[in-house]
Amino acid sequence: MKIAVVILNWNGKQLLEQFLPSVIKYSENAVIYVVDNASTDNSIAYVSQHFKQVKLIKNATNGGYAKGYNDALQHVNESLFCLLNSDIEVTANWLAPIISEFESNPKTAIIQPKILDFKRKTYFEYAGAAGGFIDKYGYAYCRGRIFDSIEEDQGQYNDRTPIFWASGACLFIRKSTFETLHGFDESYFAHFEEIDLCWRAFNAGYQTIYVGDSTVFHVGGATLNAANPRKTYLNFRNSLFTLTKNAQGFLPGILLSRLTLDGIAGLKFIFQFKLSHTLAIIKAHFSFYKHLPRLLKERKQLPKKKKYYETTSIVWSYFARQRYRY
Repeated sequence: MKIAVVILNWNGKQLLEQFLPSVIKYSENAVIYVVDNASTDNSIAYVSQHFKQVKLIKNATNGGYAKGYNDALQHVNESLFCLLNSDIEVTANWLAPIISEFESNPKTAIIQPKILDFKRKTYFEYAGAAGGFIDKYGYAYCRGRIFDSIEEDQGQYNDRTPIFWASGACLFIRKSTFETLHGFDESYFAHFEEIDLCWRAFNAGYQTIYVGDSTVFHVGGATLNAANPRKTYLNFRNSLFTLTKNAQGFLPGILLSRLTLDGIAGLKFIFQFKLSHTLAIIKAHFSFYKHLPRLLKERKQLPKKKKYYETTSIVWSYFARQRYRY
């Protein structure tokens, strides 16, 4: 099967200098693309000059992760897509287990490899770790990472197993699946769009798999770090978008519980003297209310909903029951 490794770039010359060589070195049978989201630095000139084998796609505007990939992937013809962050270091033989899984299991539509921390290479990385899940109220967590508790990699997740969502830091998907799902929801801009995509895939009967014998290292936060209130805003808002569109069950009750939990999170930020993050949550809620009619309309149009959670409340499990591993 032909695979395209597609790296989205926005003013990321330093990241491309650091990480693109490992992608080229260890991706012998892949076609490598760099997609530029209207950068204002000289990153595209740098790639064009130093990496002749890399194909360039230039987007007219910076539409974020969601629109950036939607626009670019229309020009990619390989049957498998790897959506790879520009701050990822790949390893030898990272693609072979992925291609093997796709070829041997036609029902596998989306795959995530093991994602370790570039800065602490024996630990899992926050964004994806060993595969993602979600609780009843739309809070995401991973094997190997629940909230800020991150496990050391001791081989405990060297398996292949179904997961609920794959991290957008390194997400493999069949071209046919991506097109059937109509790609990412561009209203997200960035953050949580991969969870929405995987949730829509789940409700449509597709399978997402974690492949633990493929490993990459992720810097994380290279474009927008956790200290930035903009990231808090996007995560809280887009999580509510995703829950509204895709969740099975009595939606008003689910949303009321979720909004209450968000309020508690806002109070926690106040006690930590992070008032800008509390304000970001408030702004996220107002944006959610503004978009609610559209989201409810989309909910009716999307496939029949299925039970999506194994843990009712990861917040209760983590903070009250002090369970730090999934």
